[in-house]
Amino acid sequence: MYELIKKDGLAKRGVLHTVHGDIQTPVFMNVGTAAAIKGAVSTEDLGQLKTQVELSNTYHLHVRPGDEIVKKLGGLHKFMVWDKPILTDSGGFQVFSLADLRKIKEEGVYFHSHVDGRKIFMGPEQSMQIQSNLASTIAMAFDECAPALADKTYVKNSVERTTRWLKRCKTEMNRLNGLEDTINKNQMLFGINQGAIFDDIRIEHARQITEMDLDGYAIGGLAVGETHEQMYHILDVTVPHLPVDKPTYLMGVGTPENILEGVARGVDFFDCVYPTRNGRHGHVYTNQGKLNLFNQKFELDDRPIEEGCNCPACRRYSRAYIRHLLKAKEMLGMRLCVMHNLYFYNTMMEEIRDAIEAGNYRSYMDDKLYGMKQGQS
Repeated sequence: MYELIKKDGLAKRGVLHTVHGDIQTPVFMNVGTAAAIKGAVSTEDLGQLKTQVELSNTYHLHVRPGDEIVKKLGGLHKFMVWDKPILTDSGGFQVFSLADLRKIKEEGVYFHSHVDGRKIFMGPEQSMQIQSNLASTIAMAFDECAPALADKTYVKNSVERTTRWLKRCKTEMNRLNGLEDTINKNQMLFGINQGAIFDDIRIEHARQITEMDLDGYAIGGLAVGETHEQMYHILDVTVPHLPVDKPTYLMGVGTPENILEGVARGVDFFDCVYPTRNGRHGHVYTNQGKLNLFNQKFELDDRPIEEGCNCPACRRYSRAYIRHLLKAKEMLGMRLCVMHNLYFYNTMMEEIRDAIEAGNYRSYMDDKLYGMKQGQS
């Protein structure tokens, strides 16, 4: 159940009550595609980094190690030793990202595994069954993530099929949650709004899925080729047609700037690989902008990544040392950068929640954006 605590303009401060604990929103979900955060970050570490929700990938875990194996081992929480909420995406994004390896039909999608080439079929029922086996807190409906700049006729047909798939997802999840051997009988279902950059398709789809009374609603198919301005415009026209008393999730987004702008438009949930991917390449986020620790100017810099930061990296190590580790290709350098970035994102979400509660989100956002733009290097 979602509880709306405070609104400041369109920005929402809420809490989603789940079987695995409360999620304070707005929230950034830390991406662990294959049930692990890339960069040698353990679930024990995630506790230090203020992580509320871990996100794993349905398709990847189905391919390896196999969702049936995860179920036999007690579900994803037990498997990865994490007792807080987990969201599993549906495999729908792989319909987009593995375009060369798949074929879309009304019944579902036929894939060739990116690991060993074997044939895989995934439709709405299969996606729900896999996610039920994983026993995540929140399951995402199976959809097609059409390219943002796709032809309008293609997008319209794709969205209509996604709506039909969503109805099948809901029916199957209700069935699975009633089975005796289901690990998490309280699994939630979020539907996904699609429509590329077409206002009328987005709005109509938002209205249709709202009528289905789901646990939450995601906006998909953004950050896949359109401009930031186009993304913000789609949020402006779409979010008002989604229920304010349910969580709104902007999938795969994004930079700190994207998140701040998304919150201002009423978004509660975010996820993105940026903090981990950038961290593995020595790029770290600060309140003065993003730093590239490979730069020679940090060679003798004995300051932490960011003064005043209380993450495990900044509490003990210097920019110079972390730069040395990265240059020497020591895994510790990558790990420290990833930990700092996740801590930065999760701390920013705390600040966002506090600002909304205090009723000064707009000034907080303006100050945050100004500071990050001033110090880019």
